[in-house]
Amino acid sequence: MAALRKTGLTGRIVWLGLVRDRSTALPSAAVDRIEARFSGPEGEAHGGLTRPSCSRVLAQYPRDTEIRNTRQFSVLSAEELDEIAAGMGLATLDPALLGATMVIAGLPDFTHLPPSSRLQGAGGATLVVDMENRPCQLPAPFIERAHPGQGAAFKSAAKGRRGVTAWVEREGLFRLDEPISLHIPDQRPWAGPGMFA
Repeated sequence: MAALRKTGLTGRIVWLGLVRDRSTALPSAAVDRIEARFSGPEGEAHGGLTRPSCSRVLAQYPRDTEIRNTRQFSVLSAEELDEIAAGMGLATLDPALLGATMVIAGLPDFTHLPPSSRLQGAGGATLVVDMENRPCQLPAPFIERAHPGQGAAFKSAAKGRRGVTAWVEREGLFRLDEPISLHIPDQRPWAGPGMFA
């Protein structure tokens, strides 16, 4: 029995980008194609099979513990990006300023896709959604340079709209303007306790 169900929903890749040197700057450079390898996007500073742990997993590991890299891609929704911009009082917000790898249009409630969902490109390249990407202040100075007076507004405007992190399950090529289909785990939502310690 299949563990993943094709939803029938198809989005479209409307933007692709690579962060070439993370130590120099967070913003990504727009590209028209990304070669996805098991180690992540070719030429991307966030790639690699492993990564040092960060603040998002401090409950599990001390900072800088070597862990599996499930943050190879930062994927955003075009519609949610527009909502972030509107919440900041901007007409548009360049995904490059957020260090995005991919922007997809046409998939609803994108930031809250179930973990382990698959995003499959037309040629078969496939990403596994790890989880919601929580907004932080790292993009603020770059947004501030492009939109003076607006950088500090990003974190609150992006809450619940920051997209997802993902890793490569099947290698292949992602191209600008190609369709991308959504597959979700075939299981009911977890019925565990509503509050955590």
